[in-house]
Amino acid sequence: MWKRIDHQLKIKAGDGPQAGQFKELGPGREPAMPHPLSPSEFHTVPVFEDISQHIKEVGDQLVKKVNAIFQLDITKDGKTAHQWTIDLKNGSGDTYLGPARLPADTVFTIPEPVFMELILGKMNPQKAFLAGKFKVSGKVLLGQKLERVFKDWAKW
Repeated sequence: MWKRIDHQLKIKAGDGPQAGQFKELGPGREPAMPHPLSPSEFHTVPVFEDISQHIKEVGDQLVKKVNAIFQLDITKDGKTAHQWTIDLKNGSGDTYLGPARLPADTVFTIPEPVFMELILGKMNPQKAFLAGKFKVSGKVLLGQKLERVFKDWAKW
């Protein structure tokens, strides 16, 4: 038979911290920032700029079809070098450098060379994901919609 054990602490009046019990800490560490390389050192920047232009032209249609926010964390040497967000959920769509302003539905963590092979059609996204070439968190199946967006962009 199972016995229920109540793990709540019983606190009495006057049990709080006493004066001088805590020491003051110095300033906190800065949050982890993207790699200090400039965006011009990456091949993905012109690609995302071109995708952004495509979304400006056909964003209304894409928002109706996709209805999702994607964040792509592009890595270099295992560290996040920069982040791009493709918002196909709000307004007429948007692509911008930086983390998602609203919660992303799907986050991709992907090395730049793998991203370039995927975007150029040299690698199958499903096979690359299953082989562990990149990571996905959130709604994984929305990645198929993003794949279609990239294919439409390639034809554009």
